[in-house]
Amino acid sequence: MMNEQTGTVRSPGRPRSEKAEKAIIDAAIDMIAEGSGIGELSIEAIAARAGVGKTTIYRRWSNKEDLVVDALASLRPPIPELAGGSVREDVIRYLAVLQREGNNRTTRCFMNIALSEHDRYPHLMERFRATVLRPRREVLRSLLQRGIDRGELRADMDIEVAMAALSGAMMFFTKWHEGDGDLPADLAQRITDSILTGLLAPNTGLGGAVLHGE
Repeated sequence: MMNEQTGTVRSPGRPRSEKAEKAIIDAAIDMIAEGSGIGELSIEAIAARAGVGKTTIYRRWSNKEDLVVDALASLRPPIPELAGGSVREDVIRYLAVLQREGNNRTTRCFMNIALSEHDRYPHLMERFRATVLRPRREVLRSLLQRGIDRGELRADMDIEVAMAALSGAMMFFTKWHEGDGDLPADLAQRITDSILTGLLAPNTGLGGAVLHGE
């Protein structure tokens, strides 16, 4: 049976204990937050931390890479439904979610592992893309396309480049932020307004309203 949230295939048989699964996920999260990399993780160590047997883990996950991806997915809140009055409002909401994740040290640890160890663990990166990155990219792509269709954004806008600019700017701040404090509360708005300025359709303001010339 397919788990719709994680995309993981369950083998037939008796239902798995939700309590045991949570203990396993929590154990993996704690170990990575403490500094363990993929190479240092082992099913045996995770099982010991979770207080379960190795077979309990292998009934649910075929390898540690799949377990790590599901642990990461459990940390990332879903993107809220984006149906604002303008493309600007939707982009700000989207980037605000990325910013909240970037302020979470544990989530940053997982993201760093997924992005830095993709050469050693290609299966991990493949599942990470399918489970975490692609669904979010599609949300951003859809809202930008909606902005084009509604005449808020330029019809000739390169959506792929716009997506990279918006997400990449937020990643720059969340990944390489200097200092111990949180990121500015208005960062999502600042990124949105700076980048969307060059993408707006003629005579359209950042609020989405048409600006009439003199």
